[in-house]
This record gives sequence, C-alpha cells and structure tokens, in this order.
Amino acid sequence: MGLSKLNSLYREVILDHSDHPHHKHPLADSTSNITLKNPTCGDVINLDIKLDDHDRIADIGFTGDGCTISQSSASMMTDAVMGKSKEQALHMAKTFSDMVMGKQHPQKDLDELEDAAILSSVMQFPARIKCATLSWWALQRALMREEDQDQKTEPKED
Repeated sequence: MGLSKLNSLYREVILDHSDHPHHKHPLADSTSNITLKNPTCGDVINLDIKLDDHDRIADIGFTGDGCTISQSSASMMTDAVMGKSKEQALHMAKTFSDMVMGKQHPQKDLDELEDAAILSSVMQFPARIKCATLSWWALQRALMREEDQDQKTEPKED
C-alpha cells in the first residue's frame, strides 16, 4: 500500500472515531472520574471509569468537547483499555504518551494501543500533541488517584 493511501486510511479511521465516537457517554456508577482541560485549545474530556473487584476496567465512558484529534483519541483510548487491568492501562497510557513524543517502544506495546497507534503521526504537529494525549492523561490521573485512595483505605500494619 502506498504512503498516500495509508495516510488516507489513517485519516478515515480518525474521522470515523471523531464522527462516531465509541463509549461517549457518562457512567452513573463510575468508581473514578476526572475532568481535564487543554487550556491551549479548549478541549475538555470528562472521563468515567468503573473498575471491577479485580481492578480491571469493566466500563469506561467519556464526554466533553474538543477537536477531531482529542475526540477520536478518547474514543480509541476507551476501546483499547476496556477490560484491561489498571496496571495494563497505565502502561498503555505511558506507551501512548511516549509514542506521540517520538520515543521508541517494542511493536507489541504499540499493538496494544489498537487504533490509537495511528496517532503516532501527530508528533509532526507539536500543537496537536496535547489534543491527542488529553484523554490518556485523564486515564492516568484517574487510575493513579484510584491507587492513592486504595492506599489510604488499606489498614496499616502495626
């Protein structure tokens, strides 16, 4: 497949996720939620996560407004992390952030990102990196806050 056809395919996937986002809904029974804003462009992501008893993402949803990149990235992120453990999702968020900054990762890590891996080309447009990473940062912060809350509620050993 030629480079122009590949770029066209990537654009189609991004536009499809933006026009028909997956998991774009609030969760009434979330175990963690967070709102992040990109002050540079005004993108807003409200992320709701429901973890099961085994710390796996049982459900995830997002709302908010933003550009095509931020909305499609949120849709791709929710698809990729559904059913994953908290640790797996945090690893994926780190991989994604590294990828859009041009850092190398093993192909198996990139494959875990599913459709979101196509956003690697956003590094060519530095102003768009924050748009692409907003939902992934929200995921990290929500899950890290969940860990902080777990540590506070765990009984201390004497």
